[in-house]
Order: sequence, then C-alpha cells, then structure tokens
Amino acid sequence: MAGGAPTLGAYPSRPAGISVGPTPAFTLPRRAWRLSLEGLAAAVRARAGEEIRAVDLAARLRARDVGRDDLLVAFARLRYLGEERLGLCAHDVQLFAAWSMLQGGAVEMETGEGKTLVAAFVAAIHALAGRAVHVVTANDYLAARDAATMRPLFDALGLSSTAVVGGLDEDVRRAAYGRSIVYVTPRQVMYDHLTDRLRLGRRADSALLTELAARRAEGPGRGLILRGLQVAVVDEADSVLVDQAATPLIISEPEPASELAAAAVTAVRLAQRLVAGVDFVVAADARATRLTPTGRTRLRDLGLAVGGVFANAPWREQLAQQALMALHLLHRDRDYVLNDGAVAIVDLGTGRAASDRTWERGLHQMVQAKEGLSVTAPSRVAARLTHEAFFRRYLHLSGMSGTLAEARDELARGYGLRFARVPTHRPIDRRSVGRRVCDTRAEKLALAARHAALIRATGRPVLVGVRSVLDSREVSRLLDAAGEPHRLLNALSEADEAAIIAEAGIAGSISVATNMAGRGTDIRLGPGVADRGGLHVVSTERYESRRIDRQLFGRCGRQGDPGSWEEILSLEDDVLRSLPAWTITLARPFGDPLRSLLLRFAQFRARRRGEWLRRELQRAEGAARRMLAFAGAESREEA
Repeated sequence: MAGGAPTLGAYPSRPAGISVGPTPAFTLPRRAWRLSLEGLAAAVRARAGEEIRAVDLAARLRARDVGRDDLLVAFARLRYLGEERLGLCAHDVQLFAAWSMLQGGAVEMETGEGKTLVAAFVAAIHALAGRAVHVVTANDYLAARDAATMRPLFDALGLSSTAVVGGLDEDVRRAAYGRSIVYVTPRQVMYDHLTDRLRLGRRADSALLTELAARRAEGPGRGLILRGLQVAVVDEADSVLVDQAATPLIISEPEPASELAAAAVTAVRLAQRLVAGVDFVVAADARATRLTPTGRTRLRDLGLAVGGVFANAPWREQLAQQALMALHLLHRDRDYVLNDGAVAIVDLGTGRAASDRTWERGLHQMVQAKEGLSVTAPSRVAARLTHEAFFRRYLHLSGMSGTLAEARDELARGYGLRFARVPTHRPIDRRSVGRRVCDTRAEKLALAARHAALIRATGRPVLVGVRSVLDSREVSRLLDAAGEPHRLLNALSEADEAAIIAEAGIAGSISVATNMAGRGTDIRLGPGVADRGGLHVVSTERYESRRIDRQLFGRCGRQGDPGSWEEILSLEDDVLRSLPAWTITLARPFGDPLRSLLLRFAQFRARRRGEWLRRELQRAEGAARRMLAFAGAESREEA
C-alpha cells in the first residue's frame, strides 16, 4: 500500500499497478527527513549559490545511496530555478510542504499559499530520480494551466512534461504518458488504467508486462497506455481521496437486447401513481424511499395490469424503488442539470456537472423519463474501480489541500499518509462576523442577497456560496430584482469559471457560486480593496463536514490579506434532514444559539455517518477482493 516507509525508489514489479520498464533503485533513509521548517530553510539557504547550477541532480538522485545533503542541494537548485525561470521565489513554508510530501505526507496549506509550485517541486524531484509522475488535479483547465505554467522549470531541469486532458485519442495519450511529468485529472488517469487492465485481462504476469513494455515503445496502437502507477501528487487531496473515495469509475459497454430502457419508462409511470405518505414514505435523511404495505398492494395491482417484468414481485418492487428515487430524491438543478437535452450529474462536493457519468441499474434512464427526454439504452459494466482502490495502487502517494485536518485519520487509515499542517507565509487576517439561522430556505436566501448588497455598497467584493444550482439561481434572481450587478458560477457556467473567480476580488463586485472545492483560481484583491476590509464571504449552507465549509471561508484572507465571512443558514438546510422532525420543531421558537447547536450536532452526525460508510465500503471491498482472489477474479469485476 502506498504511504508506508518513505522510500523513493526500488519499485517492485507488481501487477496491481502495472509497473513496467526500468525503475529507479535507491531508497532514502528515514533519518534524512527529520527537519523542522526553520532547520530546512536554513539548510537550503546554506547550499544556495552559483555552484548549485553545475550539479547533475538527475545523477545524484538516481544513485543508490542518497543522503540528506543531496536532497537539500536539489531543493536549493529548484528554488533558484523557480525564481529565474518562473519569477517565483519559493517561501520557506513551500519548501517545508514539499519536504513533507516527499516522505509520503498529506499537507494542509491555506488557500493562496502556492500549492502549484509545491506540487511542481515534488514532481520534479521524483522525475529526476527516474519515476513516472502523475500530478493529479481537479479538472482539465487546471491540468493544462499548471502544466504550461511550470514547463519552464521542468525544461530547465531536462524534464519533459505535458497535460492529458479529455478528448485526446489513445495514441496521443500513450505518447503523453511517456513524458517525465504528466498533469491529469483523477477520472482520466483512472480511465486509462482501467483500459490497460481490460487489455491485460487475467494475464498480468511479469513476462507479459515486459512484453507490453517493449511494445509500448514501438509506436502507436501497441501495448499499454500508462507507464505504471509509480508516483501520484494529488491536489485537493481531501476531495479526491476522501470525499470521492467510494465513487467508482466505470467503463461500460452496450447492453445487448436489454429491456431495461422500456422498463424504466414504465416504472416511472407507475411510481407517479403512488401517493406519498400512503403508498410510500421518504426516509428522514432523504436518502431512500420505502414502500408501505398499502403501496406494495397497489403496486402489485398496477404491475399485474402491465405484465412483463412487472408481474414479478422482486423485479417490480426494485424498479419501483429506483423510480421513486428518481422522482422524489434526485432534484433537477441540485443533483443534476440538463445540458443540451441530456442529464448531467452534479458532484455536490465540487458543484461541477459530469456529463460522462451515469447512474446505474436503470436510475439514469428513469431520470431521463421523469424529465421527458429520450431514454438512452442502458449499458453494462465492463470494469469498475473506486478512487480509493485506485490511489492505493500507487507506489508513492502524497497530497495537499487547504482543508485536511478533519480528514487526517481517514487519510492515515486508508492510504498511510502522514498529516502535516504548514504554517502560512504571512499571518492570517480573516475574521468571522457572525451567524444567523433563519426559519426557511426562502428567508435565508433573501437575507444573504440583502447582506451581499449592503457589503457591496461599501466598496468591498462579496462572494456568496450556495450549495445547489437552484439556490444560485434564486440568489441571482433576488439580486437582479434589487438591481445589484453580479456574476453567477454554477454547473451551467463552468466554461467561464476561471474568469469569474479571477474577477471576484474587484471592488464592489458580487459573485454567486456553488461549492468552491478544487476551483484552483485565487481570488486576488483589486486596487483599494484591502483598505476597505478585503473580500467578504457569505456562506448559505453547512455541508456534511466542516472541512468543506472551510474551503469556502478560505477564499478570503489569502496570504495575509484582510477578509471576513459570515454564515446565513436555515432550519430547512439539507444537513438537518438526518435529524428527527421534532428536534427542528423544538428549535424553532428559540434563537440562534440553540439553532446553531442543532446544526453543529447534525453536521457532526453527518460527518461521522460518512466516515462509517467509507469504512464499511473499505471492509466490503477488501472482503470482495479476497474472495475473488481465492475464486479467480474475472477481469470485468473490480479491474
């Protein structure tokens, strides 16, 4: 498992990672890592000078016995080249973050502290040692941007680099993965890995790997796409490794002669005839529906009249449950959006729409039927792999994010990553200006719009953070009605996201955005804004983890800039759905202290539930792997 002893070399040949070709052969002694931030900074400065330009870093880092001094020289050289080629002088805290990540660390760095340069330093040292490095970032835009930004640094070191983005054909991707450093999204590299696994099937022995490695070098259309899973440097590590840990990437193939599409349409039509509270109930946490005895009887009568699969009780009830979920639990502009007549799932963690993702077991077709769209043919799973199972296959894994503290135990348990919090380069000047818990969602959004207008009138920029596309549209409507100019960023406006966020710090601007995780673009303050108090953030909902809330708060007060944030919440927020209705009724007559306490408890409960579900998934997947290993796994199962 990645993240064990802090070794940077001697990669074994193991089929799970499809590690092919020659691998470096040195290990770094554990004692070399024991340096404080101040000690590291002093040691690097002591080695700065003209002579470091003549050092052959690649030769030193590929040697079998590498000492601490070799790495300190590498850090001094990287700092020098960063300033010379990029105009970026790495701060001491950035060096410490890179140092911690090189020993298999999960590093928490505040927003705006320069994580892009840190990732480049870590990637460069691994690549100089001869390893295939994947810098995993949130989206194609950031992958292309960061690869282009850091290319002068890599070129100066004699390292090749590129970005692999969506839309490239397989031969182009294969050639790109041959570079020293590749910037890529999690979904893209997982897809390419699964493609390789399907190509290998059950024959992933060392002889075949050697053969395919040779074929890979022969040219287009031959062998594997990847060079193996050697090094991953993960940006927004909490989102990728924790929030999406259980999210599978699935490679599908057409389902031959499937009747599921027609059955999905019929199931939605039947479910629309069932009465809420009589024939079915929605669970308190809005995660599932349950048929009542009355509902089962009514569904039986309806199903027998239709015939076919609906004459069979297990099939009938399973399809009905999926249809009820599509009708009552999956909401347009919250869980999905319609893009060009197609259903695109919205990732609630990042606020982005994923047009290439679909729900399983006919659920996607039922949502299409619900929206009156053409129902597409379902597909069957050719291969699937969760984020957690994939990233555990890397031989060296490290990550960074602005919000990792709350996830430190899960990162250690799931990936063996050691947590390190990196201090800020300048003192933080970010303050909370209070919290208000309203009775209803409508009251909450109206108050958020009014507060945004009041702050804008003082000349400060305002960022209003909302959870769903629906809420973003409502706040936008309220601001329009008040004559307040603003910009809207949600799953339907992602093409303009970089420009919207980059301009969110201009004096007197209002930006309304869904969740800010992984946006990757700093909000820089415009002229005179710092003197007025900096960016003000209005948060309109608590998420399942306080860590996700902090992602939004961290957009203000970057690198010592002033800033402030407030929370405007309601007793109708999603996080409260897991609590009994009577607790919310009890809190209504009371003021904010009790309401805030209720929200804090609901958030704690939701976070613990999420952690428990991920642990159960780990156990279930581990048991499945052991069972498949005993029985002989088919390649189409967990590839």
